[in-house]
Amino acid sequence: MSGDKQQDSFSIPVWLQPDGQPLSCREKIKVLNENLTEISEMAQDALEDAILMGCDEQQVRDVLLRLVQSLQNPYKSE
Repeated sequence: MSGDKQQDSFSIPVWLQPDGQPLSCREKIKVLNENLTEISEMAQDALEDAILMGCDEQQVRDVLLRLVQSLQNPYKSE
């Protein structure tokens, strides 16, 4: 299985500030893009491993989605 296929189906977004304006700091954008690429590669590897071990593909996708949805913002003001 190829990571190139994953890259073809997912594009790096324009990163936005909370006010909707594009992020302009090149270093911050570089870090965000590197993080997203790393997460994408890890998720692809996890999916491939699970399928090779006989897991249901849709279940793995659902678990990965729930994982992302469960992430907490430690900086959110309450």
